[in-house]
Amino acid sequence: MIPRSVRFALSGISWPVYVLLYTPLALVAYYSFAPAPNSVGHSLHAYNVLLHDGDVFVALRRSLILAFGSAIVSTALGTLLGYGLCRFRKRNAKGFLAHMPSLIIYTPIIMPSLVFGISELIFFNFVHGATGLLAAGLGTMIIAHITFQVPYVALTVFARLSGLDPYLFEASYDLYANGLKSFFYLVVPVVQPAIIGGFLLGITLSIDDFTISFFTSGPGSVTLPIYIYGAIARKGISPEINALGTLMISTIIVMALAHFFITRQRERADQLAARGNVS
Repeated sequence: MIPRSVRFALSGISWPVYVLLYTPLALVAYYSFAPAPNSVGHSLHAYNVLLHDGDVFVALRRSLILAFGSAIVSTALGTLLGYGLCRFRKRNAKGFLAHMPSLIIYTPIIMPSLVFGISELIFFNFVHGATGLLAAGLGTMIIAHITFQVPYVALTVFARLSGLDPYLFEASYDLYANGLKSFFYLVVPVVQPAIIGGFLLGITLSIDDFTISFFTSGPGSVTLPIYIYGAIARKGISPEINALGTLMISTIIVMALAHFFITRQRERADQLAARGNVS
């Protein structure tokens, strides 16, 4: 039982944090209902203007293509990388070799996005100047997003496989499973939650990214974050931008609530099934 004084102290710390976290979001929603020109009172004018802006939907469609395309490829590559680092590392390695998996996975993650974006820009410009390939556009953005998403997926899969008994692989070989069958019938089912989590994380990172997308994009590859930045740079924070932010926040809230209710329904179903088995 937590003492009442401790609970009051924790509440005194947590509530200011909640205010700092959610007050800006509430203000974005509030200012999105700004009055229409030459009128007073709250209105849906900003949402009407936003829904009739074709550039927003083009940027949204491009962001979704970028997010899902890069997440699919990075999930496949990250799963293989995490599996390789865990399965084929030397157990008795010492010194630099012992820390090689951690260096491979963590270095791109802790690298600042600004440095990563500039390095990708230099690389693509070099390749384009030498071969004429990889001109700035959606293709270079997908490659850049795959590059920085792979370590996150690999880290998730690597952490899942690190707790797996290595003798399970030997057991699969004893059951006449080759390396390919062992991977698909043993590894993939075990790390399936990590693979799904890495895929969703890749989508989130891609949609949220601005810096790397900004440096690797071309004239016709404006994503939603770049569109928002350009609109703010041209005319400041307008009610339309607040309306767009409100729609994004609402989408996240709806998805979080849906996940909560689905998870709770599954837990209740599992509890009922367990009670039925006991009885």
